[in-house]
Amino acid sequence: MSRLDRRLSVAPMMARTDRHCRYLLRLISARTLLYSEMIHSHAVLHGDRTRLLAFDDAEHPVGLQLGGAEPDALARAAEIGRAFGYDEINLNIGCPSPRVRKGRFGAALMATPDLVAVCARAMIRAVDIPVTVKCRIGIDGRGAYEDLKDFVETVAAAGVTSFAVHARIAVLDGLSPAENREIPPLRYDAVYRLKQDLPTLEVVINGGVASLEEADTHLELVDGAMIGRAAYADPAMLRDADRRIFGGSARAVPSRHDIARAMLPYVRRVCADGVPLHHITRHMLGLFAGQPGGRAWRRTLGGGSHRPRAGAEVIEEALARVPEPAALENAEHPRPAQTMTLARVPG
Repeated sequence: MSRLDRRLSVAPMMARTDRHCRYLLRLISARTLLYSEMIHSHAVLHGDRTRLLAFDDAEHPVGLQLGGAEPDALARAAEIGRAFGYDEINLNIGCPSPRVRKGRFGAALMATPDLVAVCARAMIRAVDIPVTVKCRIGIDGRGAYEDLKDFVETVAAAGVTSFAVHARIAVLDGLSPAENREIPPLRYDAVYRLKQDLPTLEVVINGGVASLEEADTHLELVDGAMIGRAAYADPAMLRDADRRIFGGSARAVPSRHDIARAMLPYVRRVCADGVPLHHITRHMLGLFAGQPGGRAWRRTLGGGSHRPRAGAEVIEEALARVPEPAALENAEHPRPAQTMTLARVPG
């Protein structure tokens, strides 16, 4: 079984981390671990698998996140994910959405660690790639550190060795998922303590990580950091991840313009296959977040992408409205005088 480097990852995010988003992120960082959106095991078993699971080879390393609470269904879905080429299967025990609560999976399963252990064991037996768990530090009525430790120890006994832990309790009653992203407060200390108490397990911290600098700080106490909404809102924040987090060789940091241009061949290819442009460009709206011309970029991209037969020319049009301040880029990310290269540009 191969071992994945989880020092930095981008969290699974519903309606966000689809294949087009992941392709963009992979152009920016070659080594950051990426994840699919959460997909229920029943959808994998009975739905359009190609639409749900297909991805570009350039996206590796990439994990498939599954939701569900039936061991046999999860095991079969894991087998299918492995056949599609995913590098990891992650079990979602952290989502607090009403739909997930109604289906009695996601964060609600933290109340039944024995069931999670049975599910995990079935998945581990089904595949020869890592099976990991993403959970919260707790849920309503089970928010004490001892509950978290008991949950992790129970699931680890089934064979799981890597846990991504969102450092906020999932409030299943009384808060919306949006509110639960801010309330109650983050408790990073609980995740740090978990790693200290269970040093043989890999512990990845999630929740509120907003920069590579913050990720670096967490890595002093845990094995990995998982960035969520911040990486989606400003994907270019990952430009220096390979060097800073993974210790890769120094290379020119790609500019935001370089990243947008590198997407053009992909856009032409998938649009020729019938994918509407806005399915891709919606993930690119934040590429110039906080930069001069960022508003014009979003406005041009957002409006033009919905035109009939829209294609790569819309991105080129939007780029033309954004000044290319080489001096500002060089000041922000000093780099040697050399040709700029992206993390990976598939041939």
